[in-house]
Amino acid sequence: MADSVPAVSVANLTKTYGKVVAVADVDMKLDAGDVFGLLGPNGAGKTTLVKILVGLARADSGSAAVFGRQAGSLGAKRVSGYLPELFRFPDWMTATEFLDFHAKLAGSHRVHDKKTSMLLERVGLSSRADSRLGTFSKGMLQRVGIAQALAGDPQIAFLDEPTSALDPIGRREVRDLIRELRNDGVTVFLNSHLLSEVEMVCDRVAILSKGRVVAQGKLEQLLGERVLTVRVGEFEQDKVRELLPGVDFHVRNEGRLVFNIADETMVPRVVRAIVNAGADVYHVSIESNSLEELFVEMVEATDK
Repeated sequence: MADSVPAVSVANLTKTYGKVVAVADVDMKLDAGDVFGLLGPNGAGKTTLVKILVGLARADSGSAAVFGRQAGSLGAKRVSGYLPELFRFPDWMTATEFLDFHAKLAGSHRVHDKKTSMLLERVGLSSRADSRLGTFSKGMLQRVGIAQALAGDPQIAFLDEPTSALDPIGRREVRDLIRELRNDGVTVFLNSHLLSEVEMVCDRVAILSKGRVVAQGKLEQLLGERVLTVRVGEFEQDKVRELLPGVDFHVRNEGRLVFNIADETMVPRVVRAIVNAGADVYHVSIESNSLEELFVEMVEATDK
């Protein structure tokens, strides 16, 4: 499949359940190799959208494709891995048996003990390979669920709340795994309520509210400009402005200079200019809008 083909392409997608509109006229595109975060409050339509993409639900209208294949088709399923939010595990199976079974269901041509061992090692469960799933904690089941989503060597992994049952160490391990998948060229479609987790790993995000996309794009673009604050000793404003043409700033009490900057690459330039203007720099800090602030702002706007 050519690199120009989007990993996910959704156009004018609508799904209703009776009088309830779950997804309304959604447009979305995800590039191959990205980590994408789908966000929204409870009932926003996130799980419905994911179910349409993996073939567990049918849209009423519009179109959805996974790597150029119609969502729900055999071709789309063969390139997809899926971890549902509420996974049902067969208690009587061992972790190895469970992963072997799902790899065969996915049509993997590389089902063997070494592959299963690698999957279990990747999610930190090597020591429990021969344990029955009925003896696993909720967090351990979440890990083996992620492993099964990868058992068929997917080009895209749909992960619905993959860190919901994990402790801080487990969440960090899952973040590291998601980054490894991106480095390996696997696209990750992440559905999560944990905004801090999304902010740390995602390249792009979309926010759903009442079934509609209210914001989407690259994370840094959505969060906008950063605020750079530099605390200095005595300085000459005119000299700083001369050394930073076109860069606006204002002065706060206690010798604080405040700059609006597009990205962190501006920081060394600003600090050098202040030092060259003859001022001593005592403290530098950068703040930006958080994903949580953006999320609340966009969702509240749709409630009005």
